[in-house]
Amino acid sequence: MIQTVLPNSLVTLNYRIALEGGPSVIDTFAGTPATLQLGAGEILPSLEACLTGMEVGKFQSFLLEPEQAFGTHKPELVERVRRADMMESEIEAMSIMEFTAPDGSRYQGLVREVDDEIAVIDFNHPLAGKSIRLDVEVIGIL
Repeated sequence: MIQTVLPNSLVTLNYRIALEGGPSVIDTFAGTPATLQLGAGEILPSLEACLTGMEVGKFQSFLLEPEQAFGTHKPELVERVRRADMMESEIEAMSIMEFTAPDGSRYQGLVREVDDEIAVIDFNHPLAGKSIRLDVEVIGIL
């Protein structure tokens, strides 16, 4: 009997997320496979949709446009923050920082630029605005 991934399946798989025409960002093929519970919010709904219907033992590649993957890059999520208002004294460009909102929730942002006065922080997902390729091999359904 052929097992097929359903919307609520617990799936063991190898996967690779790569920039379209570029390097891999995540790759489990050379290491330990991942086990994911579909429908539990562990991965993006669009990635779950790619997995749904796949059969055990099959390999498939998908090309996802930014809207299907990590969203478009939103300029309103890029903020200029005064260095005097920041707790950290050592800030480097292209590093990830964590911020706490007044309600206690936490957000990560990428420091795009920094000088003595201002840091430019991008709160978009690092892959926002990029097309990605998703390669998947379903190993098993538990």
